[in-house]
Amino acid sequence: MTTSRREQIIATAADLFASRGFHGVSVTELGTACGISGPALYKHFASKDAILAEMLVGISERLLEVGTARSRGAASPQDALRALVDWHVSFAVEHRSLIVVQDRDWSSLPPAARERVRSLQRSYVDVWATRLRELDPDLDLDASRSTAHALFGLLNSTPHSGLLDDPALRDLLNRMALRACGIG
Repeated sequence: MTTSRREQIIATAADLFASRGFHGVSVTELGTACGISGPALYKHFASKDAILAEMLVGISERLLEVGTARSRGAASPQDALRALVDWHVSFAVEHRSLIVVQDRDWSSLPPAARERVRSLQRSYVDVWATRLRELDPDLDLDASRSTAHALFGLLNSTPHSGLLDDPALRDLLNRMALRACGIG
């Protein structure tokens, strides 16, 4: 798979922002890490803020897109939750930097991007909440959303879970999340 220059810049920025914070990375440093001059970044993005916005909006869109597709393609609520857990575990293990950036640098997002991310996140939570309520009709909407958020807390712990190698961590997170869903 060929990676575009924009994708390379976003991936590099995610790693740098995760390690030093959004405000701790200059455009010059980001350009150098990408093998171009800092000013050359402006051929691809209008600003460092635009890089952060595309990074976090893009991953929120991807989480929702894939999560929705996996949920729709499932034969039962249990299968849907297995597919959602598998997808989110893969995301969390493969994109630890994005989790850190989302958590720590959220307030640095431009307002329009912040609202877009929040809207996408609410929709993603609702994909999970719908399936959780199908599995347990006694869950009301608030409880199912809270359950989804608690599951994300578990699954998004990967930046802090450095004791296991990735395959063992995937297995552990899958088992724990499925048990938390009541299907493990």
